[in-house]
Amino acid sequence: MSVEAKLAKQVIIDEIKERIENSVSVVVVDYLGITVEEADAIRTSLRNENVLFTVYKNSLVKRAIAGTPYEALGEALKGSSALAFCTDDATASARILSKAIKQYKKMAFKGGIVEGVVYDKAQIEEFAEIPSREELIARFMGSIQSPMTKLALTLKAIAEGGEAAEA
Repeated sequence: MSVEAKLAKQVIIDEIKERIENSVSVVVVDYLGITVEEADAIRTSLRNENVLFTVYKNSLVKRAIAGTPYEALGEALKGSSALAFCTDDATASARILSKAIKQYKKMAFKGGIVEGVVYDKAQIEEFAEIPSREELIARFMGSIQSPMTKLALTLKAIAEGGEAAEA
């Protein structure tokens, strides 16, 4: 192998390392069988959530994670593998890819890394069921707001009832 080829591979390995280190989640999927149009639609959906979806050679990813806490991810890197890197929402990539898997019935989860911990296929599928951070906050606020609204309406009714009794 020429020196130039080794340097080119090292640049890609360094890029993979950097993307993994800067991501809150990395999801690995088997993308075999999807068409170019389907891949473009998936990439667009992921890009809207600040997720980078790309394909690297498995051997280069394995070299990038060798000797790191993520080395166990190498077990998932067999066959065709695409990686989704997310820097914002730890569940976004799994959630969006899960929708694509259900829609196209061609892809499958292989594993991933979420907040520095390596997970297998089944665990990544569980992460895919977790709603987005914004949706969780909205649900929480709604659950807090509902009892407070009821209390305010009850107090208002009591106050108005007291005024009517005095008159």
